[in-house]
Amino acid sequence: MYLPIDQVKTGLKLKIMLRTAGYDVKYIQEYLHFSCPQSIYRWFKGKALPSLEHLYALSNLLDTHMEDLLVLRGELVVLNILALWGPPEIQRILPYGKYMQRVIKV
Repeated sequence: MYLPIDQVKTGLKLKIMLRTAGYDVKYIQEYLHFSCPQSIYRWFKGKALPSLEHLYALSNLLDTHMEDLLVLRGELVVLNILALWGPPEIQRILPYGKYMQRVIKV
């Protein structure tokens, strides 16, 4: 038996991983050759998942395995943001941390 992918947590993880790596939506849109950024925002909000081709491209961009971009239902999402950023950047990410706490409790 397998666990289904949690779209909301996966979207949040993608959003944080891409922003942590310094990529904005405009860059991702150009990298993936999208005509508009709507698909990316849908991923971030958990409304849709990237296609297999786009997951592969994102994994190359982030230099990670495709499986590391996905979150399975019931899985806890833990990102070591404090190790990646200094104090000014942490202040900007705190709203995402609060949002993540709400998502995890669901």
